[in-house]
Amino acid sequence: MKTLVAILTLLLLASSFGLGQEHPAVTAQPNTVFVGADGKFEANPDTALLQFNISAQEDTSRAAYDRASKSAEQIRQILRANGIEPKAAEIGYFSLQPVYDYKTPKRKLVAYRVNANVSLKLKDFSKISLILQQLADADITENQSIQYTLEDMDAAKTKAVEDAYRRARDSANAVARAGGRTLGELSYASVDTFENVRVMQPMVAPMARMSAQAVPAPTEEFSPQTITVTAHVNAMFTLR
Repeated sequence: MKTLVAILTLLLLASSFGLGQEHPAVTAQPNTVFVGADGKFEANPDTALLQFNISAQEDTSRAAYDRASKSAEQIRQILRANGIEPKAAEIGYFSLQPVYDYKTPKRKLVAYRVNANVSLKLKDFSKISLILQQLADADITENQSIQYTLEDMDAAKTKAVEDAYRRARDSANAVARAGGRTLGELSYASVDTFENVRVMQPMVAPMARMSAQAVPAPTEEFSPQTITVTAHVNAMFTLR
């Protein structure tokens, strides 16, 4: 959650956001009305985060390393075949560790295992199913998962703030009319925004091999969940 404060003047919704700020104390003024309102905006995700693991276990550390290297090269070839530069993929971690048998009183070294986590951000959602299928057919990755996110969050926050401000002004107008007054200018406002990023992970286990002509992928024809951004506006208006 990010807390952002905006000081607005006149009827222009010009906001200045800052992290970690607190709302200044508001002292009630004569001939003013102070209101609060919530607003929201639901945005479609603009980025798909594909994550998977590369794992290899062999009798020697060199053999495990070489096998993992071959798997990584296959992944690079799959990415290039789909018009994606391999450098777009990021390594989250890489480890080469011994594997021991603890069944005997004295542990016994039985193998070496390489583990690596790879993540790839995709803007073109149409490539997701094909890449996942090709990775599954090659049988070189584990724990595939997809997470849909919104990277252009600022635009969604602005829409949520606008919605909250409109609701706050409508409430202030209702109060003014009920009191036989006319709503005047905006003299103060504060804004909080909240991101409710929902995660969609349709595949978390290794996929079984299947031909490209087989049944559609589990995510086929479904839409990614929207990402909801909410805002709360406190506003003070003068009364005429």
